[in-house]
Amino acid sequence: MRPLLPSDLDAAVRALLVVPAPQRPELAVLLLDKTDVADRYRIRHDRPHPAYGTGTLLSLVALGPRVPLPDHCDATYCLCLAVFLHAVLARGPQNT
Repeated sequence: MRPLLPSDLDAAVRALLVVPAPQRPELAVLLLDKTDVADRYRIRHDRPHPAYGTGTLLSLVALGPRVPLPDHCDATYCLCLAVFLHAVLARGPQNT
C-alpha cells in the first residue's frame, strides 16, 4: 500500500460515512486490504488494478459509493476517522 496522505484519510471517511456505524470497522479493514491488493497489482503489472485502482485509498474510494466531503469535521466525521486510524494502526508500523 502506498503511504497515506491527508486526502486518503478524507476519502476513507467519505466511504465509511456511507455505511451504518457498526459496519465501519469491517469496511475500514476491507478498504486497506483492497488498497494493498491494488498497489501490489500496480507494481507487478505496471498498470492500475481493474477494480481497486492505483494502490491509493483515494483511487479506490473514487470507484465506489461515498458521501460528499463535509464542510467541517463534525462528531460523525471524527468518529469515522478514528475507526479508520484504528484499522491503520492495527496493521502495524509499516503502514503508518
